[in-house]
Amino acid sequence: MNFKLLLSFSALVILVSLACSPKIVEKPTEEEKPKEVTPPVTDEKLSDCVKFFEAPDPDEAETAHVLYRDLLKKKNYDEALPLWEKAYKMAPAADGKRDYHFLDGIKIYKHYYTAETDAAKKKEFADKIMDLYDEATKCYPENAMTYTGLKGFNMYYTFGGETSKVDAYNTFKKVIDSEGEKTPDFVLNPFSSLLRERFNNKEISVDEAKKYVGKVMEALKYGMKNAKTAKEKDRWDIVNGYAPALFEGFEAQKNFYDCNYYVDKYMPDFEAAPTDCEVINLVYSRLKWGGCQDANPSLSKIRTAKQTHCKVIVEPNEPSKLRLARQALEEGRYDESIQLFDEAINEMSDQNKKAKYTLLIAKIYYSHKKNFSKARQYANKAADMRGGWGAPYMLIGRMYASSGPLCGPGRGWDSQIVIWPAMDMWNKAKSVDPSSAPEANKFIGQYRQYLPTVEDAFLRGVKEGATYKVPCWISRSTKVRLIK
Repeated sequence: MNFKLLLSFSALVILVSLACSPKIVEKPTEEEKPKEVTPPVTDEKLSDCVKFFEAPDPDEAETAHVLYRDLLKKKNYDEALPLWEKAYKMAPAADGKRDYHFLDGIKIYKHYYTAETDAAKKKEFADKIMDLYDEATKCYPENAMTYTGLKGFNMYYTFGGETSKVDAYNTFKKVIDSEGEKTPDFVLNPFSSLLRERFNNKEISVDEAKKYVGKVMEALKYGMKNAKTAKEKDRWDIVNGYAPALFEGFEAQKNFYDCNYYVDKYMPDFEAAPTDCEVINLVYSRLKWGGCQDANPSLSKIRTAKQTHCKVIVEPNEPSKLRLARQALEEGRYDESIQLFDEAINEMSDQNKKAKYTLLIAKIYYSHKKNFSKARQYANKAADMRGGWGAPYMLIGRMYASSGPLCGPGRGWDSQIVIWPAMDMWNKAKSVDPSSAPEANKFIGQYRQYLPTVEDAFLRGVKEGATYKVPCWISRSTKVRLIK
């Protein structure tokens, strides 16, 4: 055989043989080696979720993190979003110690939620935010109740159109049941509002309402006592200015609060004015309504003051129903008192007397029954019965001014705008009845400092002097008044 031909044949055999053999993986260069997962040295417990050093490419994950956070500081959301998505997907727990990726994602989606007008897309952003709170809870379980509280907070204040009040209420309940007296301050005001609303709508029982009123007040007491910084104290002051005032509405429910509650709340008023008959009668009535027994020392003290300072003047030929109505009022039998006053009024012919007792019914509804709508109805009836009388409008003004906790969080725009219709009523009182002017001017001056600011109005596109309809139970159009 030809030597050259033999050599070519041998080479061909070798090539065929190599093609049919398993391929050998070449040893990678140093640059191509997969990076080893090396946990950082730390005494802190790290999240169980994927962290930077566990990502397929740790450098890429950290770079995306740094870049999106820098863009987020500049509020460049459009460029930040894809980088955040990459960082979150690769390492949801970030460095394992900080929840940046969850809270930053919420911040980004909130921006888009606020800017979006399409209802379906808004719902999509809201759902993503709710999911991020849930995921944060899984990755950082030690902060679970903070995330749950923030989730409820956003359900209540931000995503009212996408989530239900029942879901928000139950979300807050989880936090309160878990944290007890250490419940965060930001949970308490919205939960208190929902608690009162659900009770008024007969959606929860008296026992449930009592239980959670007690829990809120325990948390408030603990928070006020343990607040350290000025900022913390201010936040707890906001809660203290709202929840207790809101919970006064439960006084209209017989046996909701016990005798001790009424003693603690109303006896200081008596101690401050022990000879004022109006105060004496009010405190006596409230203690009786609260179920205080005759042997109760505080009630005995009030009764003695009544006998000394409150002489009952019976008008000539006074109908027996009036006497019985007054007695029922003093004893804290408010529904019976209202019925008897109403019956007595219907039997009267003197318009001034009819107006007097109609206004008294309004005061019972306002002070004792906590039913502001009914109180306004009777106050307006009293004003119709007696022309040139400022007292009914003064009362309506006080009702409006005291509705801040009912119509808003106790501070801020929604709670401040109730002052506008209140001032309308006080101005009306002094316009129809000059004798009301000193008291009306006193209230107007007192509340002027609480008017909304020009800055708050500007953010809402509201101008000084414009017509504005105040919502809530007030539901009245008024004129915008602002302070700088």
